[in-house]
Amino acid sequence: AACGLVGGTSIDTTVYPFLLRGVTLAGIDSAGCPTELRDSLWNRLAGDWAIPQLDEITHEVTLEELGASIEMMREGQHVGRTIVRPGERK
Repeated sequence: AACGLVGGTSIDTTVYPFLLRGVTLAGIDSAGCPTELRDSLWNRLAGDWAIPQLDEITHEVTLEELGASIEMMREGQHVGRTIVRPGERK
């Protein structure tokens, strides 16, 4: 798993582990884009470029549930993306 901006903005590794596992690391560096272009792109990503199955591969956890979710990642049992909702209860 790669967590964006948790420990910084750089990843010190090779691409081989990702290639061998068929993993795509995709990201957006929009900080240097003009606001108008950035807004347009983010709206398209949320609209006509949206991934149809995103809800199927996304699950939300509270801070209390985060430990179990991280353990699943370590054991290779995690699929998709996890959204942490601090301070919220399900």
